[in-house]
Amino acid sequence: MGTTLSGLLTIGLLVVALAVVHVPLGNWMARVFTDERHWRVERLLYRAVGVNPSAEQRWTTYAMSVLAFAFAGFLLLFVLILAQLRLPLARGATGMHVDTAFNTAISFVTNTNWQAYSGETGVTAVTQALGLTVQNFASAATGLAVVVALIRGLVRVGTDRLGNFWVDLTRATTRILLPLAAVAAVVLIIGGAIQNLDAATTVHTLSGGKQVIEGGLVASQESIKELGTNGGGFFNANSAHPFENPNALTNVFEIFLLLAIPFSLPRTYGVMVGDRRQGYAVLGLMGTLWATVIGLTLWAETHAAHAVTAAMEGKEQRFGVWSSSIFAVSTTGTSTGAVNSFHESYSPLGGGLLALHMLLGEISPGGVGSGLASALIIVALSVFIAGLMVGRTPEWLGKTIGRKEITLAALTTLVMPVLVLAGTGLALALPGSRAALLATGPHGLTEMLYNYASASNNNGSAFAGMTADSPFFNITLGVCMVLGRFLPIVLILALAGSLAAQQRRPVTAGTMPTHTPLFVSLLVGIAVIVAGLTFFPALALGPIAEALA
Repeated sequence: MGTTLSGLLTIGLLVVALAVVHVPLGNWMARVFTDERHWRVERLLYRAVGVNPSAEQRWTTYAMSVLAFAFAGFLLLFVLILAQLRLPLARGATGMHVDTAFNTAISFVTNTNWQAYSGETGVTAVTQALGLTVQNFASAATGLAVVVALIRGLVRVGTDRLGNFWVDLTRATTRILLPLAAVAAVVLIIGGAIQNLDAATTVHTLSGGKQVIEGGLVASQESIKELGTNGGGFFNANSAHPFENPNALTNVFEIFLLLAIPFSLPRTYGVMVGDRRQGYAVLGLMGTLWATVIGLTLWAETHAAHAVTAAMEGKEQRFGVWSSSIFAVSTTGTSTGAVNSFHESYSPLGGGLLALHMLLGEISPGGVGSGLASALIIVALSVFIAGLMVGRTPEWLGKTIGRKEITLAALTTLVMPVLVLAGTGLALALPGSRAALLATGPHGLTEMLYNYASASNNNGSAFAGMTADSPFFNITLGVCMVLGRFLPIVLILALAGSLAAQQRRPVTAGTMPTHTPLFVSLLVGIAVIVAGLTFFPALALGPIAEALA
């Protein structure tokens, strides 16, 4: 009873905290991206890199700017990782092979933060601070910029301009991510997270052994790791490590951080399009899916057949089943990838639900920017399908969802399933990669499916149970990260450009409303049906078969 009450209080506290910040944070982000003034520090940055902040871009130029920025970030981080042992503060680090460095650089640039290395020994303090932490800001800011461009496509009429990527990127970083991350880091330090450059400390354990405890700039990386829905941990144990996540209060705070911006972005969307009800509809989609998966996962972990003997397997005693499950659902519903428990040790249904949560497309509530963008793609699909069902012209905020628009939306939706299923199938077909699994049968299939779903959705959490640091997995998972991130971005920007070029159609009695509870139900149904039809065979052979056995 005490555990249940504590868990319910945790959920209640989270909901209240998210509700408190929803309006002010959402309004602030809308103001940031519609403000015509440039801060002094921003003007200095524009001048330093030669950007004209008044020059707006077509969708093609905007997309090229995104890709160029990501490629430059990848090259810089890749070189830094390879050279890190020759730089200061390299104590205790073992470095990486070229293929692992390739995978890691792609991982952080794409907001995936998949870690095929041990966090505290694979990279140095310099790489952690100047490489990984910087990319945590850059990749999250890129996600915000892209979704804002999509919203502008809905708002603007008869134009081929979507704004300026460099301005959006700079504002997302200086006005949103940096201030919030600084405050969050201070809160984590007060809560017990470490922030130092001390050398490793060797301590003697009660059993007579020795343990090496690393120090580092943990709190500053932890704050943006959660706030930017990144997920890469300073330590290999990620948010299960007491230096990253010291106690139950910091655990709740970290869950709040990874949900705060994604759950506030629907408000930003509603304000920017001039109809806050539109934002509440998207929020209804996100909240319904998040709450449903939390409820089902908690049921699976507390009432499944294995629960009596194994509910705490792979979970921290400090957090227990409820807080671990809430964290796991929140991290797989966003593109965070941070973990405070061992997902492979969940019940078959619990682990399957965590995989399914990613396979929904990470729209509940999704990553910073990417979650809202994916949810808006679901809105476009729902408007088109509903229009066909009732015989009306598919219209969304006065814009027609025609052949070009629905083609782009459908292609965006198909990218992730193709990568997940093709990657999983290839890995299972090859004896060498199949041998990397520690389990066989349905559980082995779940391990492989989860890991490719994590990479293709830019999540980064690992189901574990698989030796992932090999050239095959480093390259194939890296390819899935790149394509899973940037193909949808290009398609979304193309959709934004097509919508912006249209004239707005007047609202009539025949216009289908896209803000009602009925439409929210349609959104949820479309999201579940698309994922179900695509992935049910794989889930049936994996977690469902294991649960039935």
